Amino acid sequence: MLRFIVRRLIQMVAVLAVLSLLLFMWLKSLPGGTVSALLGERATAESRAALAKVLGLDQPLWSQYVSFLGRILKGDFGVSNGVLIGRDALDIFLQRMPATIELSTFAMIIAVSLGIPLGYFAARRHGSFLDNLSVITSLVGVAIPVFFLAFLLKYIFALELGWLPVSGRQDSQLGATRVTGFFVLDGLITREFDAAWDAFKHLILPAVALSSIPFAVIFRITRAAVLDVVGEDYIRTAESKGLTNRIIRGRHILRNAMLPVTTTIGLQIGGLLAGAVLTEQVFSWGGIGSTLAEAFTKRDYPVLQVVILAAAATYVIVNLLVDIAYAVIDPRVRTR
Repeated sequence: MLRFIVRRLIQMVAVLAVLSLLLFMWLKSLPGGTVSALLGERATAESRAALAKVLGLDQPLWSQYVSFLGRILKGDFGVSNGVLIGRDALDIFLQRMPATIELSTFAMIIAVSLGIPLGYFAARRHGSFLDNLSVITSLVGVAIPVFFLAFLLKYIFALELGWLPVSGRQDSQLGATRVTGFFVLDGLITREFDAAWDAFKHLILPAVALSSIPFAVIFRITRAAVLDVVGEDYIRTAESKGLTNRIIRGRHILRNAMLPVTTTIGLQIGGLLAGAVLTEQVFSWGGIGSTLAEAFTKRDYPVLQVVILAAAATYVIVNLLVDIAYAVIDPRVRTR
């Protein structure tokens, strides 16, 4: 098991190195480049040349990449020139990261806690009315755009019914104490339970909207995986031996069906940032997703660097954890 993890760690480092190179080349290819973003389009040729020299942009491309990689390893991504002018780009990311993690975590809890049981339930009642209804619901969940669902939920439950807050992460009038940046957790840690409950209510609508696609995908993969497993010979053998349904479900059906489901969960976690961009915009969430959109609009390259690289690193790390989970579920994977 240890050798398997070491191999995956080496692969992860190699992937991150390639990603850093792709990010560097992409930033170099953007219209105007860093100099134009900092000085503006009307800057003189002399000022542009002077700033390029200061930033080392007059050096050979390989030298620029080595310097770029060195700054990344030190956490030096530069200073924001659009999102929060004058603030360190990494500080902006660290400040807004808890909002997106809190939202994504709750969204995945919803997707997994509903997708897996409902997928199993639908597969065990294959062809029934409830099975067909659940398949149609999952197709709607995949097809409906996240931003449209977000607006719909906001209109019905916040504006029309008034059950939940319209936007934001918490009522600013509460004056809640900040500890970790995770508002629900902060309220529990400081025993400000009214603040924790308020943060949780603000979390419900954006998390439900963000969880729609992961839920639908996890449901469909679980259903398909269970249908494949229940038709295997070893399931019929287990039933002929007189094993209880609990043992058959847990040890034979779900354990084997969870292999593709685990991969799907990992991929959905890595792809949550794409949905978070739209969801956070609709609910004024103030996380990494809305920061990424704002940085693109304002051509804030330092912030773009740290957000894109962090998103890629998260995706790679999640896939590493999925590989480890695979090895735990199916020991045969460790030898590959």
